[in-house]
Amino acid sequence: MTSSKFPESAHPLEHVLFEVKRTIVGQDTLLERMAVALIADGHLLVEGVPGLAKTLAVKSLAAAIAGSFQRVQFTPDLVPADLVGTRVYHQHSGEFRTELGPVFANLLLADEINRAPAKVQSALLEVMQEHQVTIGRETFRVPEPFLVMATENPIESEGTYPLPEAQVDRFMMKVVVDYPTQAEEQAIVDRALRPPEAPQPMVTAEDLLAMRARANEVYVDPAIVDYAVRVVAVTRSPAMAGLGELERYVTYGASPRASIALVTGARALAFLRGRDYVLPHDLYELALDVLRHRLVLSYEALADDVDADTIITRVLRAVRAPDVVLQNR
Repeated sequence: MTSSKFPESAHPLEHVLFEVKRTIVGQDTLLERMAVALIADGHLLVEGVPGLAKTLAVKSLAAAIAGSFQRVQFTPDLVPADLVGTRVYHQHSGEFRTELGPVFANLLLADEINRAPAKVQSALLEVMQEHQVTIGRETFRVPEPFLVMATENPIESEGTYPLPEAQVDRFMMKVVVDYPTQAEEQAIVDRALRPPEAPQPMVTAEDLLAMRARANEVYVDPAIVDYAVRVVAVTRSPAMAGLGELERYVTYGASPRASIALVTGARALAFLRGRDYVLPHDLYELALDVLRHRLVLSYEALADDVDADTIITRVLRAVRAPDVVLQNR
């Protein structure tokens, strides 16, 4: 169903995603989650093996929204100044000047974020949460909209630093990128044989900020909020929904940030699909991406080969979705 309240709002982002798809084959879920994060003012953690066009996806999206793009390769010898900037002494003038780092962009790709030490991860934490950087005694705001997309390589753990739980929790979603299908891979190879087409800007950063303001008007029924809170509560105590056998697998469940991310993400998804109200299915569709990185599993789960997605799927089946969500509209 297409809402008449936002007849023009869904089309520009559809055009943006279509423009990106001229460069990217497949990856529909990743591209849609990137758009949700832009509208909901969140950040993405992406897990996938090398060569799946994660960098190209962010770069193409930045070009399609006429935004700035920066890529930072995280390495063990990276220091916070390499990321946020520092004060540099200019000998000819005899004064210090502030040189801003690569985080001052609309879309920042933090490639292999778990290869950087804790100091660098903490520096990124401030800019993700506060949208600002403090250098010396000065504070600088990053451009809006601002999206951090961090990648992790799941097949190589040597020389990596596990992300602190406090930082992982600040990523709105964790998207797992899989291999393309054979048909998609054939299309990828065919495109590689031709000169690449640069994506054309379809909207501006100001347009995106206006869309974000309109998305904030999307109606969220109290039953939707209750549904999100109940789902998150069961991740902490599975026995609440009759899933007592899962208690030994969960050390810590999702935090209240998960409830917020579920509702705001569902609102952004409804807006992207042309509705001015949220459905339970919007929340259900985002639940795996919002919750999988927020569960801390026990050693028993590792021994029994039980992952977060399995637990979340069972929680979603056990928690009843609301039947009527628009009775007050």
